[in-house]
Amino acid sequence: MKQLQATFNAVIVKPREEEESMYGGIIVPDLGKEKALIGTIVSVGPGQHSYSGEFIPTMLQVGQEVMLPALGPNKVELEGQEYWVCPENQVLAIITEQE
Repeated sequence: MKQLQATFNAVIVKPREEEESMYGGIIVPDLGKEKALIGTIVSVGPGQHSYSGEFIPTMLQVGQEVMLPALGPNKVELEGQEYWVCPENQVLAIITEQE
């Protein structure tokens, strides 16, 4: 089985399953609405070096649920599963549970 491994400051995100709206037994597609992408991080690169040579580790962790811009990440398909790959600084937000 093949697996994606992030490098440098990249993150690999598995999309969250989309929920379809139903009205009276009819499935209504979510067309024309551009919205942020939400998914779970499955791989994080170790970090990268700054221009001055200082190593900057990544802040994100595997398992975190995050929000990405609709037009930011690269879409990759591997063994029938879609993933999004982007630099860590393109992640818009970390989604957490409130108590």
